[in-house]
Amino acid sequence: MPHGPRAARVARMTVRSVLASHGRPEIVEAVELLTSEMVTNTYLHTNGPASLRLTALADGRLRVGVWDSHPRIPAPFGRPPHDHVPLAPTHVDRGRGLRFLQQYADCWGACPSARGTFVRRAGKLLWFEVCG
Repeated sequence: MPHGPRAARVARMTVRSVLASHGRPEIVEAVELLTSEMVTNTYLHTNGPASLRLTALADGRLRVGVWDSHPRIPAPFGRPPHDHVPLAPTHVDRGRGLRFLQQYADCWGACPSARGTFVRRAGKLLWFEVCG
């Protein structure tokens, strides 16, 4: 993905195209929103390369992963349970992405990636799953 302000739009268009070509219109809106939030955070909080991975799981779930080269896993991704995300204060423009994950994803988390796991560099993979 490009590392710039276009990243979220490119990710949304990619997700929309892939889900349309696989006949999954029922999950497009939620997946686009969540992917956009995660890719935006990658752009805002890291400086290196990033990639997007969509994986169809056996039971109809879709896993979306956003990899970046920064090794730090942000809270609360690294600390289960993921069932409570504090509300963002009403006077700020940021901080609502994790609330969207809690609301629309069936599960989500993170894992560190060693060199060679996803790409040639170490970093982390943040992911979420949506059932269809």
